[in-house]
Amino acid sequence: MKRLRRKVDQVLLDWKKRSDHLPLVIKGAQQIGKTEAIEEFARSQYAHVVEINFALQQEYRAIFDDGFAVDRIIQNITLLHPELTVKPHETLLFFDELQACPNCATSLKAFQLDGRYDVICSGSLMGINYQEIESNSVGYKEDFTMYSLDFEEFLWAKGYRDEQIAGFFQHMLDLEPLSSLEMEVLRRNFQEYMILGGMPAVVWRFVQHKSYDGTLQLQKQLLLDYEEDITKYAGGLDKAKVLNVYRKIPVFLGRDNKKFQISKVAHGARSREYIGVVDWLVNAGIVFPCYCLEHLDLPLRGNYDPDNFRLYFGDIGLLIASLDEEAQLDLRRNKNFGTYKGALYESVVCQMLVQQGYDAYFYRNRQGTLEMDFFVRDADSLIPVEVKAVDGATKSLNRLLEDHQKYPEIRYGIKLGDKNIGWNGRFCTFPYFLTFLLKKWLRERILAGA
Repeated sequence: MKRLRRKVDQVLLDWKKRSDHLPLVIKGAQQIGKTEAIEEFARSQYAHVVEINFALQQEYRAIFDDGFAVDRIIQNITLLHPELTVKPHETLLFFDELQACPNCATSLKAFQLDGRYDVICSGSLMGINYQEIESNSVGYKEDFTMYSLDFEEFLWAKGYRDEQIAGFFQHMLDLEPLSSLEMEVLRRNFQEYMILGGMPAVVWRFVQHKSYDGTLQLQKQLLLDYEEDITKYAGGLDKAKVLNVYRKIPVFLGRDNKKFQISKVAHGARSREYIGVVDWLVNAGIVFPCYCLEHLDLPLRGNYDPDNFRLYFGDIGLLIASLDEEAQLDLRRNKNFGTYKGALYESVVCQMLVQQGYDAYFYRNRQGTLEMDFFVRDADSLIPVEVKAVDGATKSLNRLLEDHQKYPEIRYGIKLGDKNIGWNGRFCTFPYFLTFLLKKWLRERILAGA
């Protein structure tokens, strides 16, 4: 059966080609397609595959009880299931649901030093807590974080080819507007992506049935599954508080400044009562934080306020599915994404930036007179990124670009909106749907010496 093409497919192939590859741990939120991608890779690349799911096959948790010697682990595996074939240099060991067996992570150092077997682990960020692991094999494993489908993967699912996407990218490099047909088709596909998001089950149903029928029900179930997993994996935290924060995120995004405030989560809520709650949701891959920069200077990572942040859903489709029924009807029928104070466009842009490897940052001065949605950087420039739900003035972007003395590291900007590609001498304009190519575009500009 045909499956969705994922970017992790190439990551896995590249990993296997490297002669010195380490055991690989693929992490990510629940139900984003980790297991399916690894299984497909394993079937096509290895003569023998041993797949163990520590959540469903709990008896395998005992394979590490005798220690972490590789031969002993293999003996214990075949003791439980003697029909398995485990041959050195021909076998992939796939340990799924890593969070259900912390000892497995400890064993990765032994497998790396032994070198006879390839090892891939997969687990939900929601359940992986390395503080509970005796030794997480630092230096003897590599980690890869996987997300739900980005817009490029969605286009692949719809049948678009690499050369077509390369054509769109060439327009960005040349700062040449897309044709009216290209704009219309990509806008329509992006509107579909906004409603559906990138959860594989939802996208697969849409592609197979060529309609939205049943997709909202799937999304609602995914939201319920996430809540169930929160109550299962939240550990020593107050599960009710974790759920309360999770459910309030759309409320904060609907406000003008979108700032997340513990005091507004519940009546009388205090920050000290919610210590670790937001971090847990972030570490679980359910939400993405966007921190406020204290100063508009590089570097970004050392220049933000950890107590001033916004929270965005990790999947735009799940955010929209969490809204009330009237909003659902409006969005699905009228594609009226400009409502909700721009939060929907900001959310999907944040998602696309994080999926490219960026950390998310914004800026808002104390007076509220200067605000910028996101910042990225190139080799030596701080680049403001403005997201416009509707076409209008770009006062903050212009102020940042005009005051060279106050903001010397800001040399040009980027405006994202329902507009074609353009350049006015100070900032580039790109349509929302090309945001997934932004990091590649910046990299090419650096290589070209632009």
